[in-house]
Amino acid sequence: MLTIIGCGNLNRSDDAVGVVISQNLQEFLLEHPASNVRIYDCGTAGIEVMFQARGSHKLIIIDACSTDSPPGTIFEVPGEELENLPTPSYNLHDFRWDHALAAGRKIFKNDFPQEVIVYLIEAKNLELGLELTPPIQEAATVVLEKLKKQILSR
Repeated sequence: MLTIIGCGNLNRSDDAVGVVISQNLQEFLLEHPASNVRIYDCGTAGIEVMFQARGSHKLIIIDACSTDSPPGTIFEVPGEELENLPTPSYNLHDFRWDHALAAGRKIFKNDFPQEVIVYLIEAKNLELGLELTPPIQEAATVVLEKLKKQILSR
């Protein structure tokens, strides 16, 4: 089972990129059904990521990032590189998807995906807004097409 999860906030411009991609993939699945693919929009609920990933063989997470790289830069990061980052706390207000990777592996053990890939897209604007900026929209299209190909090849 492949699970794809988009994360972000639809009200913060480029922060919505993961959600926008996941919503587009959900529409794509309506036209190209794949029984071994699940796609979720988890917004900003890290705990939801942990539970939706359970039982999958492969997990892909998509989110925006802010690293001072050029806007629209796409990073493809192995999950194990992110799941061991220091965790300030595990309260639900601070529980993000990267915490979900570490906690999910500890809690669910072999029932948590062994293969995790994270697509991070460098944001240009994280202020209040309802639209992706042009460089982020272009990067979203690149990631979307790559994921569509993966779905069709399953």
